Amino acid sequence: MTDFEEYIRQTEPDKKEKAHIWQTAIGLQQVDGLKPSEYLIETAKQNIEGDITFDEVKNRIDAYYKTQANKQTDTDDRTEEADKVSTRIAEILSEKTFSFSPAEYINIHRRLFTGLYKFAGKIRDYNITKPEWVLKGETVLYAGADNLRATLEYDFEQEKNFNYKGLSQQQIIEHLAHFIAYLWQIHIFGEGNTRTTAVFLIKYLRKLGFNDISNDLFAQHSWYFRNALVRANYKNLKKNVYATNKYLERFLENLLLGENNILKNRELHIDFVAPVNVIDNVPVNDEKFLVKGENVPVKDKNVGVNEEKFPVKGKKFLVNNEKFPVIGLEIMKLMENNPNITIIELSKQLNISDRSIKNNINKLKSAGIIYRVGSDKTGNWKIITTIIR
Repeated sequence: MTDFEEYIRQTEPDKKEKAHIWQTAIGLQQVDGLKPSEYLIETAKQNIEGDITFDEVKNRIDAYYKTQANKQTDTDDRTEEADKVSTRIAEILSEKTFSFSPAEYINIHRRLFTGLYKFAGKIRDYNITKPEWVLKGETVLYAGADNLRATLEYDFEQEKNFNYKGLSQQQIIEHLAHFIAYLWQIHIFGEGNTRTTAVFLIKYLRKLGFNDISNDLFAQHSWYFRNALVRANYKNLKKNVYATNKYLERFLENLLLGENNILKNRELHIDFVAPVNVIDNVPVNDEKFLVKGENVPVKDKNVGVNEEKFPVKGKKFLVNNEKFPVIGLEIMKLMENNPNITIIELSKQLNISDRSIKNNINKLKSAGIIYRVGSDKTGNWKIITTIIR
């Protein structure tokens, strides 16, 4: 997604905002394997420059595809869909209006797909299944056609009555992941559910006060977003596969908290097994360590948390010449004493915010110093190095 980088890098707020919007709108087409045309890219740039309005963009795109049809060219219907839906998403995201309601959700679908789907803005009256790559061809069990509206209205009512007061940022993210996963699982439309849900979520986050976030994550990782929704709604106890919001939470942590969780689609596959150090049976971050056969280069396995192995320089300590906040030492000590310790407990004992704990843990995990075994709720911490007091 480099088409609009020239605008994102410049300082003009209006052009920068429009570039982010277009980048998000176009990136979201990836959830259905669609790629917009070069003609749309160039037309979008004219909109960013302020030369044409969104209405003019839509008129030009409509005229372009009418011309292609008259020429009887081999126009790709899916490219036309990508162009038109991208334009409509960009327009919706540029608007400063929003109503948290089932009607708004349905209206977003209608606006995105009118003229493309016969059922635009209509609740499906048939049951559906969709084979998923991350599920090895299995499908999520979507809501039945006979009670879709009632289910949708119930979920909206529950969210409308939910009280966010007193929640930490992490608890807010966990709740939002729960809500958006349930909303998507209803799948009230025949097609276009993920793009509709993504646009609705962006607008809802603004309503909740997350106005200063960049939605480029939807452009860069829209496929991950969809697969995270799939994993949040699929379970197969016979195969030891459980529904989990952890992938969706990672996405939202990056989006809302500016964290740097690694988002890889292959890690969402139900058969994915994390790379393992064949010597120590330690999961290895293959972004940091290149795994080739049995040659697994790892960082110093005998490093201990002391001044000799982890020299403290001011407010930093060093691991293989890489600097980390010294609070990381205290976090590791508490983890060694209690491998099941939670983020909240760490926050209380060290008297720092949940967010600060998460940020430090992510840095230690990315460096290959610590890792998590099992789920976020029932798992435990492992420290690759032995802490020496």
